[in-house]
Amino acid sequence: MNARDSAAAAIATLPSVGLDALTTDAALLTRVDRKYVVPIEATASLLHALQRSADAPAALEIAGERELAYRSVYFDTPDLLSFRLAAHGRRRRFKLRTRTYLDTGAAFLEMKTRGARGLTRKERDAYDLDAVDRLTAEARDEVATALAAIGVQPERADDLDARLQTLYRRTTLLLPGEIPSRATIDLDLRWIDADGGGFTLPRFAIVETKSPGRAGALDRALWRAGHRPQRISKYATGMAALRADLPRNRWTRVLAGPFASTHPTRKDTPCAAA
Repeated sequence: MNARDSAAAAIATLPSVGLDALTTDAALLTRVDRKYVVPIEATASLLHALQRSADAPAALEIAGERELAYRSVYFDTPDLLSFRLAAHGRRRRFKLRTRTYLDTGAAFLEMKTRGARGLTRKERDAYDLDAVDRLTAEARDEVATALAAIGVQPERADDLDARLQTLYRRTTLLLPGEIPSRATIDLDLRWIDADGGGFTLPRFAIVETKSPGRAGALDRALWRAGHRPQRISKYATGMAALRADLPRNRWTRVLAGPFASTHPTRKDTPCAAA
């Protein structure tokens, strides 16, 4: 059995949980997110070990599926304002994407902004499935208002276009404890730029824990296995991996480590709809 099949088997043998129970037990209005880039074989081993422990997680299951397909399209200006604000650690910054849940056909427009006081605001609205590769006029108006609120020229909303898409299969876990928490495991990771070129990361999973503060059972298991949280953004790290001319200091560790093993893909899947 290869590493990917082993991970799938580990996910399949976990107890299942429905969406209503997941959101009720682990609402996590205030949370700490930690991200890890973990070899797939290590991810499978951790899940098998947790299944045999008192801290066994349950996997979200929807219509019999535990690995749900996601597609995100990220929007930025021609000079990559969103990317550069993140790359230079600016306090005022934003990230804009559409997210499509391919198994259910639901789509959302999500914008995350951070203002002068360092407070992060995330807005999420249902979006037209036929428009996920572009911004509608109504969406641009809403984005312009959000940009103005953090001191970015609102007219920059007119410059935003699809720059990168990511595709992956996500498993969401409910982790037991005094205060239940959540985690996600993203597999079959793929990045595609606006010209259709890109890369895959077949040997790794991105694991993200979402806890109410202190580290949970999965964090501790990851630490014992030698894995530590890493600074990674699917959009910004992906852009830095694709383009050597872009600033990359904030993601040097992960770019020199797991992302050094990326597999290039052909220019056959453009980011924006034709």
